[in-house]
Amino acid sequence: MVFEWLNNQLLRMEWLSNLVKLLVENVFGLNIQDRWGGGLHFFIYDVIKIFILLAVLIFLISYIQSFFPPERTKKILGRFNGISGNILGALLGTVTPFCSCSSIPLFIGFTSAGLPIGVTFSFLISSPLVDLASVLLLASIFNWRIAIAYVIVGLILAVIGGTVISKAKLEKYVEPFVFGNKMLEIEPEQLTTWERLDFAKDQVRDIVRRVWVYILIGVGIGAAIHNFIPENMISLLLGQDKWYSVLLATLVGVPMYADIFGTLPIAEALVAKGVGLGTALSFMMAVTALSLPSLIMLKKVVKMKLLIIFAGIVTIGILIIGYTFNVLGYLLV
Repeated sequence: MVFEWLNNQLLRMEWLSNLVKLLVENVFGLNIQDRWGGGLHFFIYDVIKIFILLAVLIFLISYIQSFFPPERTKKILGRFNGISGNILGALLGTVTPFCSCSSIPLFIGFTSAGLPIGVTFSFLISSPLVDLASVLLLASIFNWRIAIAYVIVGLILAVIGGTVISKAKLEKYVEPFVFGNKMLEIEPEQLTTWERLDFAKDQVRDIVRRVWVYILIGVGIGAAIHNFIPENMISLLLGQDKWYSVLLATLVGVPMYADIFGTLPIAEALVAKGVGLGTALSFMMAVTALSLPSLIMLKKVVKMKLLIIFAGIVTIGILIIGYTFNVLGYLLV
């Protein structure tokens, strides 16, 4: 099938895997079936693949995003209320390639511009959790069924989280300065095509500069898990038969800070070692949506009660998603 060939060559980059295999075996003299050869192949292949996909996808997304600056986005969101506003806020988060810490300034801007707090929290949940680049990377590592399922559950979590916060009327737990920091009512500048291309290139440089360390660390950890840690040891801690595996993976992920692009190789290695798909995704979601640095930043703009409610909603959602994927994950593989 043409689609299968395109998926294997453009997303999975089998051609790149074959080139790296030649490099490892013919230049470094290692067998990729051995630990060191396999680990080196995993590391080089995943790093290059992720950076290629990341650069191309961020460029395309940023070019499209140049048509929707914050002021225009605020006007669009302002037309919707209730559940429709939460859905739109969550969908907006999917086209903003930001980590959780980078999403918080936009959260402040949208809130100060008068958008309902539920809509801004739906955006805050979905922005680091789900984006178009991560969808294609998930498809390249696993398959399209898993990628699409992940997007759906991520959006559902964002919509439900924003709706609960909206219904609870928690505006009083947002720090007063957020509402006083009004955005200017100005028309977005009309950019030329070349200016939009420059903007997209700048976004690629900026995002790559912010995430490259996490990608290298994530791929390094993934390579170590994949080739050096015995499968029985991982199964003993995070095996599908362990009822606490999802809870443990979520708790381990919270103190960490990494972009989703850095956690994907770890999830890939865990699943390859027999860890449940839901357990691996729970770890990935906890790192991206509930990282300690992002919670510390969020504490600067919301009071403790709202922070605890937000973290609680997201944690419960991640646990439900993790256990559900562990039970039904075999249907997606």
